[in-house]
Amino acid sequence: MQKQESKKQTNTVIKWILATVILVTLIIGGAFISGTFYPNVWTVEKIEAEVHKKELNQVKLLGLREPEFEYTDKTSFLLATSKCVEYLNYTTDRLSRVPTSIIIAMAGVESGWGTSRFANEGNALFGVRTWDLKNVAHMKAKGNPDASWGVKKYKTKCQSVHDMIKILNRHPAYKEFRVEREQQLDDGKWNYRKLMVLMNAWSTNPDYHEIILQAIVDNKLP
Repeated sequence: MQKQESKKQTNTVIKWILATVILVTLIIGGAFISGTFYPNVWTVEKIEAEVHKKELNQVKLLGLREPEFEYTDKTSFLLATSKCVEYLNYTTDRLSRVPTSIIIAMAGVESGWGTSRFANEGNALFGVRTWDLKNVAHMKAKGNPDASWGVKKYKTKCQSVHDMIKILNRHPAYKEFRVEREQQLDDGKWNYRKLMVLMNAWSTNPDYHEIILQAIVDNKLP
């Protein structure tokens, strides 16, 4: 009789231990899934989205505005472009940002460091073309006034930078660039060469990426 009671008690203890183990396993599993102990991708993305939302709200509360884009020489052009990019990055989702050095170098090369006619008369730093001549403000190239396209005009030069970033984020030609950028963001380190090679569609010059990379080096951009 005592043996039977002892056996029952032993079975009860074993069942209790098993139940406890299962319960703890479920709790730990749930914690991992929700990112309590180890932040999974879903949790990280959710946290980043919340942080960016708070940043945007802070921008509105502070009344931050697009910075003035004023310059008189190459040095001040670099500074003005940098301020514009910093402002846009602060108000743009992390995954949609483009390395500041690449944008500054492209703006400089494309506009002759802010001296081109398109830059001075149309605030166009990148020579973005439009074929919608009826609805989009534009300028015609002096050497090709009858072309079916024009170079887009902007209210400010910073808007020109913003448009360039939107093109890289939306146009099918830069899909591979966006994939590589996301990988580099995850790695926490930029590789300008890899990114620029995937942006060659921006120019008909096959050496375009080398020109931009050299501009980054020559101007000691970070």
